Amino acid sequence: MKLHELEKNIGAKTSKKRVGRGPGSGLGKTSGKGQKGQNSRSGGGVAPTFEGGQLPLYRRLPKRGFNNHMFRTEYAIINVEDLNVFKDGDVVTPALLKETGIVKKQLSGIKVLGDGKLERKITIQAHKFSNSALEKIKESGSKAEVI
Repeated sequence: MKLHELEKNIGAKTSKKRVGRGPGSGLGKTSGKGQKGQNSRSGGGVAPTFEGGQLPLYRRLPKRGFNNHMFRTEYAIINVEDLNVFKDGDVVTPALLKETGIVKKQLSGIKVLGDGKLERKITIQAHKFSNSALEKIKESGSKAEVI
């Protein structure tokens, strides 16, 4: 292939559609919009959600309840049995939990749930504790501190 053999791609040379330009263009007089009516006017037409007067979909579907999704508090959850990894006398903090890989993201805080059994005597610092977790922590002789 040489420079003088280069050609433009098919469709690359089409000129802009110029409406309302006389009989030869095929888009003269009414500019391809037909006669009269809402769609023939400048700025005319209906909204994309308009369904011809039928009750629109966004009004047909039920909208129920309160949604606090953007502002809700979501806790990173761990169970009491996950804390058996630590040694006796350790102080378990959110930073330590993240460092050991038990918690990936701290989110709004850390909540300890009471699944399993705690077999160590440790001090646990977290943002929230469930009642069953507090019972199991006391049974094992450990301490629970709310941050």
